[in-house]
Amino acid sequence: MVRVLVLHGPNLNLLGTREPDVYGAQTLADLEAELTALAATLGATLESRQSNHEGVLLDWIHEAASSFDGLVFNPGAFSHTSLALGDAIAGTPLPCVEVHLSNVAAREPVRHHSFLSKHALGVVSGFGFASYTLGLRALCEYLAHSLND
Repeated sequence: MVRVLVLHGPNLNLLGTREPDVYGAQTLADLEAELTALAATLGATLESRQSNHEGVLLDWIHEAASSFDGLVFNPGAFSHTSLALGDAIAGTPLPCVEVHLSNVAAREPVRHHSFLSKHALGVVSGFGFASYTLGLRALCEYLAHSLND
């Protein structure tokens, strides 16, 4: 069975109350329940974690290589500021899909660049919770092919 780690970066613990016009009214718990149910239908197990601390996210990425097959990661604002998180993704063998709830390319210019994207299998952005479900589906399909080769 494929094992997937989902990481949520800073401020995602505020989903449902933080800028609902941008991020929606559903909570992080709602998102995690939806992803867990989807993972089961895809033949995967899923663990979700959220942190507002860059170092904690770095440690989880480093540790994930020994326990997981792939990573779905919404680094939040760290996408645009963290060379360290990009280096962590590049430095592990885990395939990673970067996801964003909002369309970061349509937002303020500082959000147009991600230090992680070039190290990710792909990026899904702008579809709200569906960014995560699309990212999870794509990662599981990729892993199904790569683990069977």
